[in-house]
Amino acid sequence: MKIQQVEELVGISKKNIRFYEAEGLLSPGRAENGYRAYGQADVERLQRIKLLRKLDVPIEDIRALLKGEGSLETCLARQLRSYDRQRESLAAMEGMTRALLERPGLTLAALDAAECLDRIERLEKEGQSFMDVSKKDVHRKKTTGAVLGAVLIIALILPALFIILWANGQDPLPPWLLGLFVLITVAVVAAILAVLIQRIKEIKGGEEDEAAQY
Repeated sequence: MKIQQVEELVGISKKNIRFYEAEGLLSPGRAENGYRAYGQADVERLQRIKLLRKLDVPIEDIRALLKGEGSLETCLARQLRSYDRQRESLAAMEGMTRALLERPGLTLAALDAAECLDRIERLEKEGQSFMDVSKKDVHRKKTTGAVLGAVLIIALILPALFIILWANGQDPLPPWLLGLFVLITVAVVAAILAVLIQRIKEIKGGEEDEAAQY
């Protein structure tokens, strides 16, 4: 089957399927025409990968499991310990937030951020984890960049169309030529918007954006 069919069956984007292939988690066969040919075994393998990633199992652990290195039981037990650490970290963040709320006359101007950051740093040295803002903002930055890029390209294209229409008012072009210019411009803008929508979908579900964490 083709990658589009696998995408629909498993609910994983084509980009993420390619990502898993690049990471060595999936090795589909090849059809006579040279294109990738996915089978039921590949679909089941991707479903297992998707399940483990939903459980936040790191890519490296999944790769080891697929190679037969280690057991699923050991891997999941390790994940439970990871969840315990995450709960402890969440409790630390909750405690910090509650402590701030209980302070009298709490305002942003009166907030002693330096003192709070020192406390957070001490907790992090003790093994607690707080939010990494740089990672949290990755998708937002990429989405903003994609939108601004699309807007810039469209902003460069539309003036050309206006110039053509203005020139047509001064010296009329053959109707078919004018229609061709308009059609090409509309098609290009539509294509840019389609690519933008697809890119935003990929960013939202971008497994490859998170790979560096593992």
